[in-house]
Amino acid sequence: MQRGAAMDENKEISKNAGDVEVADLLTTKMAQLKQELAKTIIGQEKVINLVLNAILSNGHSLLVGVPGLAKTLLVQSLAKVLQLQFGRIQFTPDLMPTDIMGAEILDQNRQFSFVKGPIFTNLLLADEINRTPPKTQAALLEAMQEKKVTVGGKDYLLPKPFFTLATQNPIEQEGTYPLPEAQLDRFMYQVNLDYPKFEEEIAVVKKTTSEQNIQQREILSAKELLHFQDLVRRVPVAENVVEYAVKLTTKTRPNIGQVNNLANKFISFGAGPRASQFLIIGAKSNALLHGKLSPDIEDVQEVAPAVLRHRVQKNYKAEAEGLSIEELIQKLI
Repeated sequence: MQRGAAMDENKEISKNAGDVEVADLLTTKMAQLKQELAKTIIGQEKVINLVLNAILSNGHSLLVGVPGLAKTLLVQSLAKVLQLQFGRIQFTPDLMPTDIMGAEILDQNRQFSFVKGPIFTNLLLADEINRTPPKTQAALLEAMQEKKVTVGGKDYLLPKPFFTLATQNPIEQEGTYPLPEAQLDRFMYQVNLDYPKFEEEIAVVKKTTSEQNIQQREILSAKELLHFQDLVRRVPVAENVVEYAVKLTTKTRPNIGQVNNLANKFISFGAGPRASQFLIIGAKSNALLHGKLSPDIEDVQEVAPAVLRHRVQKNYKAEAEGLSIEELIQKLI
């Protein structure tokens, strides 16, 4: 990483700034951002870290948790402090692809014009994505992957930056359409939200049942965020870290050349090459968030559960022995 002119944390990124200075600014800005988020989000530090990591990595996240755990509030607060346009889609069984992407309509001049759908935003909350049929799910996930929408044979680019934070309720199964594994693979992370601790819930109740006017500062601009995303791509990675990430992904795959008794015994299918890519890019972002200029194996291990938990499928033997996906991943790490 190159060193350039010194930077003031309150100014925009200079054209002459080197990678080291931009990395220092990123660490400072992310610390400020977490402070602002803490004004509205109590606890959930791991969730916030993973979501910020995914945003820096230009990836999408699937948030899994019961209602009432501040998933929507988190996304709204992120959009405010990052100065991003926020959009929300409530997925229902009757939702159609055009309700998300937009449609061509006949205007008053008898010409077809394209009316953009709610997906044309910077930060999209796809609420309860498993409540809509596969056709609509596929339309959203294709747009997530390609960063564009095709309607009437024409391509319409989504604004930059663009992120999707989708939510699922893990309890309710009736009237839902589970995402196929191939579509789950589009999400960089699956982030599991747990109930708050006792002390945290007391703080939540006090804050939400009293008269408070919380003001959050805008910390980053979309332009700065794009600079930081470019920086993540330029972070150097040691060869042994890349090898560790690929070996970890390979260890999730049963019945391949390398002997892995754990996968052969308890896993029906493992993670694909995209998991290795996300392990490295996630480790890069994790290193920068912690003030490091290059990731190590510990950074890969920190993001591994979120990368792998929706890409690894356990078999009936694991079910019979009461092994969870989380336990299997920890054994592989």
